[in-house]
Amino acid sequence: MNVTFYGVRGSCPCSGDRYRRYGGNTSCLVVDIDGDEPLILDLGTGLRALGDVLLKGVRALGTPLHATALLTHLHFDHILGLPFFGPLHDPGARLTVHGPTQPKGSLKDALHAAVQPPVFPIHMEQFRGEIITIDTKDEDFSIGSAKITARSVPHSGSTLGYRIEAEGRTMAYLSDHQAPLDRRTIPESVLELCQGVDLLVHDGQYTDDEFSAKTDWGHSTAAFAVHVAAEAGAKHLMLSHHDPSHNDRDIDRILTQARRLPEAKGVGEISSAHESQSVDLGKA
Repeated sequence: MNVTFYGVRGSCPCSGDRYRRYGGNTSCLVVDIDGDEPLILDLGTGLRALGDVLLKGVRALGTPLHATALLTHLHFDHILGLPFFGPLHDPGARLTVHGPTQPKGSLKDALHAAVQPPVFPIHMEQFRGEIITIDTKDEDFSIGSAKITARSVPHSGSTLGYRIEAEGRTMAYLSDHQAPLDRRTIPESVLELCQGVDLLVHDGQYTDDEFSAKTDWGHSTAAFAVHVAAEAGAKHLMLSHHDPSHNDRDIDRILTQARRLPEAKGVGEISSAHESQSVDLGKA
């Protein structure tokens, strides 16, 4: 199992020299499993660059792309890349999107409402490729050879976290996770997703001071992410969903402070995700 990051930023994309090392695209990564179609996590602005990479591969083979995406929720920073995903311009291309069941209407209705005039030039139905949506609740299912566990995660609106098991390795993805006021209590659903994983990609958007002013904005501190990783026995924690106000030096400082926490001793490795980074989890 190999994981490659194409977008690690939260809330909105950003650009400039201050963001050069970690990148400014919003949430998107791809999980490559031998023999399986690409498995994409979230559809933020990083999806555009991922599409360019995938297009080279499928055009060399002469076949349209077939891929699956696991969407955590429908905030703009997690879906903005969808209409710019190059493979969907090819006839025969197919993207299957699993995403959280909505309180009103379907996942398909919500996505189509976000990609249509006047906020986008064309309707999603006009893409040459096909988008298949699957309303997903707290459930277990398979995609190719991978076992997927989807569970509700505290955030603003319907939000899922995912656990992926394949080739004897496991990873958990909790891009947006509302830390509790005490920053200690961990929901059972979160512990289930993260228990003993080889890799945990977790929301680390705020510092403790920032969280004090934004306790209900839907996100975690780096310290709470370390707490989750330690309690769940995760082997490698990668902080992600970096705040757009945090430049490279800010993220370096947040990472250094996270590694110095007493609970960090219970986590094998702690790092901060950056664009174009690949993590090879290997095979058991």
